[in-house]
Amino acid sequence: MIKEKDKWYLFTTGNGINQYTSKDMQTWVKEKPVFREIPAWVKEAMPRYRGTSMWAPDISFHNGKYYLFYSVSVFGKNISCIGLAVNKTLDSGSKDFKWVDLGMVVQSVPGRDMWNAIDPNLFVDDNDVGWLSFGSFWEGLKIVMLKNDFTSPAEPATWHTIARRPRDASLPDSSAGNAAIEAPFIYKKDKYYYLFVSWDYCCRGEKSNYKVVMGRSEKLTGPYLDKSGKSMLDNGGSIIIEGDNKEWFGAGHNAVYTFDGNDYIIYHGYDASDRGRSKLIKKELDWIDGWPVLRKP
Repeated sequence: MIKEKDKWYLFTTGNGINQYTSKDMQTWVKEKPVFREIPAWVKEAMPRYRGTSMWAPDISFHNGKYYLFYSVSVFGKNISCIGLAVNKTLDSGSKDFKWVDLGMVVQSVPGRDMWNAIDPNLFVDDNDVGWLSFGSFWEGLKIVMLKNDFTSPAEPATWHTIARRPRDASLPDSSAGNAAIEAPFIYKKDKYYYLFVSWDYCCRGEKSNYKVVMGRSEKLTGPYLDKSGKSMLDNGGSIIIEGDNKEWFGAGHNAVYTFDGNDYIIYHGYDASDRGRSKLIKKELDWIDGWPVLRKP
């Protein structure tokens, strides 16, 4: 989610990347998708890919340009890529409105990589350097420095692991495994970088048990420690969001933004009153003793 002038824009998983607009963050209007068809480079890079769904878009604004990172993947495999599209404006009525796809940024390859190139999040540090965090299952979540134009990793590429969970070593490398962790998002507040990740399982309706955990670090590349001091490299993470099986069965894949001076955590949950349908949730954040907490109604 991002705000341009007096309108909010929301990008979600879907055919060509779903796009919604709102004037109050409450009532949303579905707009045309970002892409009318899958970019040609996707099928060249991933011949086994079938379909038109593009996952987990991440929107940012930097130096006069909007950056939209997105994922394409063969479900359950780490046959995956992260791509990037840019635009000067999100206002479809503007003469400057045009999405330009810049192609593949990162690719994961079975047999070579024990990580999965999906669920991207761009963070631009205080020196104007871009970093991309990403990942799902396998051996955890990564972050890598990007080149100045954000179109590929800086060379030589250093892949820092920032969070992981125990994985059954008896499982084949081709399997996603049982280390259910994904969707990193990094947000800086004062001297700390805060890493939010999702644990357990989404996309199962009433059986979803998704949750969001967090840690913090004084270095962007970690180590990230939870409230108890446990490293997120060693299954650490303090829960900030989870389902209660009364209102929500599970909730996760979050982002954190500041709009008009207020901090928000944005995520989706599986509505217990509506047969586990996935719905958008936004909550305001307060900060207590250096940690984010959901603001009480």
